[in-house]
Amino acid sequence: MALRNGIFVHSLDHWAAAVRTPDGELRLASGRKPELPAGLLAVPGVRGVLRMAEMGYLLPIMRRRLPEARLPVEGAGSAAALGATVVVSRAIRGSRLSPLTAELLGASLALVPAMASLRGSQVAGYHGAEHKAIGGYEHGQAAEQATKEHDRCGSHMVGPMLAATVVGNLLVNRLPASRRGPARLIAGVAAIGAATEVFGWMTRHHDNPVSRALRWPGYELQRVAATREPTEQELEVAQAALREVLRLEGAEPLTA
Repeated sequence: MALRNGIFVHSLDHWAAAVRTPDGELRLASGRKPELPAGLLAVPGVRGVLRMAEMGYLLPIMRRRLPEARLPVEGAGSAAALGATVVVSRAIRGSRLSPLTAELLGASLALVPAMASLRGSQVAGYHGAEHKAIGGYEHGQAAEQATKEHDRCGSHMVGPMLAATVVGNLLVNRLPASRRGPARLIAGVAAIGAATEVFGWMTRHHDNPVSRALRWPGYELQRVAATREPTEQELEVAQAALREVLRLEGAEPLTA
C-alpha cells in the first residue's frame, strides 16, 4: 500500500512500513502479522475476506508504531469525496433509473474517494516506488529499471469487484425493503471474496487471454492516474520497507 508519505508492505508472516518525515528523515517500523486459521485460508472466497480483514487489523497497529505515517485516504479532500459518494449513490438508487444502470453508477462512484486520494502526486509517486522496488526484486534487476505498473496491484481487482458488487446488489434489490440492509452487507462481503478469487486466478494464469483482458483496466488505471515515476527519495523509502520485510522473513536480501 502506498501511503501519503511512504510505503506499507507485507509478506506471508510480517509487515513493514517506511515513511519520509517533513524534515526529510526516513522512519521505519515493522512487526509480525497475526496467525490466521489455516483451515479457513484454504476455503475459496473466505480466504480473501480474511486477508482484507487482516489489512484492516494491521493498519491501526502500523499507525501506533509509526505515528508519522499518513494513510492515502486521510485529508479533507478524501473525506469530502467519500461523503459525496455516499449521498450521490443513495440518490441514484432512489431515482427512476433501471436497477442495472443505478447499480453500475453506484458501484463506479465507489472509485471516487480512491481517485481523490491520488490527486496528491506524492501518493502516486510512492505507489510507483512500491511497484518498482518489488518488481525489481522479483525480476533480479535494479528498481530503477522496473516498470511502475505491477501485475499484483490492487487496481486489477477493480473490474471484478465492481462486477461482483453490481450482481450482489441487484439480487438484494429483489428482497423486501426491511431485509435489504443486512443483505447488502452480506453481498458486499461476498463481493470481496469473489473479487479476490478472480484476482488470484489472474495472478496464477498470467498469460491466459482472459486474464490479460481482465488486467487491462487495472494497468490503464495505474498508467494514467494511480502511479507516476518516483523520485530517488521516494524509491529509497520503498526499498527500505521492502528490505525490512525481507529481513524479517529471512529471504534473500535486497542488493540494489
